[in-house]
Amino acid sequence: MTGTASGAGELKKARRRYTFRDYLNRRVLTMLALGFSSGLPFLLVANTFGYWLRDEGIALTAIGFLSWVGFAYSLKFLWAPLLDRLDVPGLGRLGRRRGWMALTQIVIACGLVAMALSGTSHGLVQLGVCALVVAFASATQDIAIDAWRIEAAANKDELGLLTSGYTVGYRTALLMSEAVILPIAQRLGWNESYILFGAMMMVGLTATLLASEPARADAVMDAKDKAKPLWTPRGLFDAIAGPFIQFFRAHGADALLMLVAISLFQLPNFVSGPMYNPMYVDLGLTKDMVGAVRGSFGLIGVFAGVAAGGLLSVRLGLIPALMIGGLGQIGGTMLYAAVPYAHDPVSFAAIMALDNFGIAMAGVTLIAYMSSLTSLGYTATQYALLSSAYALAGKFLKGFSGLTVDTMAQHVGRIDAYVLFFLGCGVIGAPSLLLFALLERRRRAAAGLAPSPG
Repeated sequence: MTGTASGAGELKKARRRYTFRDYLNRRVLTMLALGFSSGLPFLLVANTFGYWLRDEGIALTAIGFLSWVGFAYSLKFLWAPLLDRLDVPGLGRLGRRRGWMALTQIVIACGLVAMALSGTSHGLVQLGVCALVVAFASATQDIAIDAWRIEAAANKDELGLLTSGYTVGYRTALLMSEAVILPIAQRLGWNESYILFGAMMMVGLTATLLASEPARADAVMDAKDKAKPLWTPRGLFDAIAGPFIQFFRAHGADALLMLVAISLFQLPNFVSGPMYNPMYVDLGLTKDMVGAVRGSFGLIGVFAGVAAGGLLSVRLGLIPALMIGGLGQIGGTMLYAAVPYAHDPVSFAAIMALDNFGIAMAGVTLIAYMSSLTSLGYTATQYALLSSAYALAGKFLKGFSGLTVDTMAQHVGRIDAYVLFFLGCGVIGAPSLLLFALLERRRRAAAGLAPSPG
C-alpha cells in the first residue's frame, strides 16, 4: 500500500507541473495538425457527402447505402498488422509511422479531387468508388496517426496532452468539413469545395514531415523484426495473430466484453449521422444558416465537450467518464427530434451546441479508454482493432438509416419520421452504458474496492 500511495503522490505531482504552455509544445502542436488531417476526410465521405447528394436530389435510400463506404474504418484491423511490420517503399527514410502517414495523406488529397471531378453527373457508381478510395486511405492514415500518438507519448500524462491535441484538431476538421464547407458550397458549388478541402490535406502532410519518429516504439519494433522476421512463419504469425493474442491475454475474460461495449458505444452518433443534413434540406434550412450555427455554437459545444471529457477522465476514472459521456451523446441525439418543430435560429443553435458537447465529451473519453488498452509493439493493430470495433456495428446500421426514414414516412409523414428516427437513435445507446457499468463493477471487485454509487 505504501508503494501505491507513493506512486499516486508522484502522479499528482507530475500532473500539477502541466500548464497551458505544455499544450503549446512541439509534439502537441504536431498532434493538433495530425488530428486535423485525420478528421478532415471523415465527413467528406459520410454526412457532408450525404448533404451534397441530397442537395442534388439523390434518394435517401441511396444516400444511406452509399454511407457504407465508411466500412473501411470498421475493417482497418485487417491490414493494420502491415503498418506495424512494414515500411512504405520509397518513404522508408521518414520512418514507419511517418511513411504511412505521408502516403495516405497524398492519396486522400488526390481522392477528394477525384470526387470533385467526378461529381454526380458521372453516375453514383464512379463517385462511390472515389469515395471508397478516400475512406480506405483515411482509415489507414488513422491507424498510423493513432499509433504515433500513443508511441510518441513519454508517459500517460503526456498521452493525455497528445490525445487532447488530437481531439481538438479532429473536431476542428469535422466542423470545417460540415460547417465551413456549406457557405463555400453555396457560393462555389460542391465540386469546387471538395477540391479546396483536398488541398487542405497539406496541413497533415506538413506536420508529418516536421514530426519525428517515436524512437522508443521503433526500438521495440526493430527488435521484433530481428527476432521474428515477417517473412518467416513465426514472424507472420506474430504480425497477424500476436496483437490479438496479447490483447486477450492482457485483459482476460473482460476482453470480449470490452469489445462489445465499445462497439455499441457510438451507435447513436453513427446511425443518426446520415440523416442530419437531408433533414435540413427537407426542412428548407439554408447552407448559410446551418454553417453559421455549426461554426459558432457548434464550435463552442465541441471545445466545452473536449474539456469536460478530459476533466471527467482525470477526476472520475475512464469508465465512469465514458458513461457520463455516453449519456450526453444519447441526450444530444434525442434533442434532434425537436428540430422539425423548433428550427428557429435560437432553438437550432441550442440543440446543436448540446449535441456537439455530448458527442465531443463521449469521443474524448472513448479515445482515452481505448488508448489505455494497447501494448507497445502492437500499438497500430490493437488500437485499430478497438477503433474498428467501435465503428463496425454503427457503420453497418447507418446504411439502413435512409430506408428507415423512408419506410416510416409512408405511415406517419416525413417530418414525424425524422422525429421517431432520432428518438430511436438515442435509445440504442443504452446497452453500451449497461455493459460499461458491468465492466466497472468487475474492475472494482477485482481491485477490492467498494462498488461505485449507482
